[in-house]
Amino acid sequence: MRARVWTAAAAVFALLLAGCSAKDRPADDGTVTLRFQSLAWQQESVAVTKQLVAEWNAAHPRVRVEYVQGSWDSVHDQLLTSFEAGEAPDIVHDASDDLADFAYGGHLADLRGLLPARLTADIPPQSWETTTFGDGVHGVPFLQEPRVLIANKRILEASGVRIPTPEDPWSWEEFRRISEELTRRAGPGRYGVAWPFRDPVSATLNLGLSAGGRMFQRDADGKARIQFTDADAVVPGTVHDQVNVDRSAPRTALGGGGSDALPGFFAGKYAMVPLGFSYRQQIAQQAPEGFEWIVLPAPAGRAGLAQGVSPQTLSVAADSPYKEEAVAFIDFLLSPANMVRLAKGDWMLPTGRQALADPALRTKEDGWATGAALADHLRPAPAQSVRGYPEWKDKVATPALQEYYSGGIDRDELRRRLVEDGNLVLARYQRD
Repeated sequence: MRARVWTAAAAVFALLLAGCSAKDRPADDGTVTLRFQSLAWQQESVAVTKQLVAEWNAAHPRVRVEYVQGSWDSVHDQLLTSFEAGEAPDIVHDASDDLADFAYGGHLADLRGLLPARLTADIPPQSWETTTFGDGVHGVPFLQEPRVLIANKRILEASGVRIPTPEDPWSWEEFRRISEELTRRAGPGRYGVAWPFRDPVSATLNLGLSAGGRMFQRDADGKARIQFTDADAVVPGTVHDQVNVDRSAPRTALGGGGSDALPGFFAGKYAMVPLGFSYRQQIAQQAPEGFEWIVLPAPAGRAGLAQGVSPQTLSVAADSPYKEEAVAFIDFLLSPANMVRLAKGDWMLPTGRQALADPALRTKEDGWATGAALADHLRPAPAQSVRGYPEWKDKVATPALQEYYSGGIDRDELRRRLVEDGNLVLARYQRD
């Protein structure tokens, strides 16, 4: 399977290098204004992004960038409305798993032939694969976020359990045993792990790659179909059993998000919390004085530490008259030095090789080194290019997984809903 992944990635890379002729920009003797909708939301990342826009504007008085604040909570519907109304920003900040419908719908420009060779070569082929739809490249992936375990250092060290490293991670079976042991040692009302799974789908699918799961398969005709194999069942089965069999994870945490789990984590109620890498910022800022925490790799399966990611992306609207200028700004924004600034502001990993090699992103402090060690194991999210995924996620997978994790349905019913109900949804998006 790995060979097939890299063959596909190499093909994507070749497409980028081959490119095509850039479209002529419309004649304009006045100052060009580009609207850049940013989804930066943390104080540090907003400040860094606005500063970079200001630096560009100071150096490029004839091509000015207007910063527009967007929101992750509403970006899909907002972009859909603005595309259909012909009012989309020139430069679109989004995530790669949200691009498929926009790309196939003709709303995003094909960036082949517009991207500079430096940027094309600096970002690895597997990252470019996340923004390739059909024969076109419809976005530049620039920040990515692996899932990690954030652990209470004192609890783990006092327990005597083996501390995992990227070189020697826990298996999923070992993770389950250790969570149970930590719970037994902690006493009533305390747990080895908490799963904040209000939105469980992305994490379940992405972590499932480590066990060899993919969930989405392609038929000979290229159409996506859902399957739920034993490999796909490893991660959801682990979570289900921790909550309902071992009692090493609280059922009450399932309905919350990552931020909701932090007060209990700080209070010692949970020894570990699986979270996105960027949550380190909240922990560093909010942890009580003297609280010690460490970053551990997520458990590994038969595919090692592999996990799926949907990088943050920068795209250009198809109807923008200033595509060349927009790409020039993206190239500036994603220079190695600026990509490091963006990564530090968002507490995430850059996709660019040069930025990722920066010593500032490889320190032991705040777990940066652990995250950097996971970068080579990151792969495109399983549902990356599946049309209809947002509807399947919202209407089928989220309620089914929530019920399964809380013990409301068994594995057979979970499989039936994900596969049978799910394929009915996908079929509507893949009609010839």
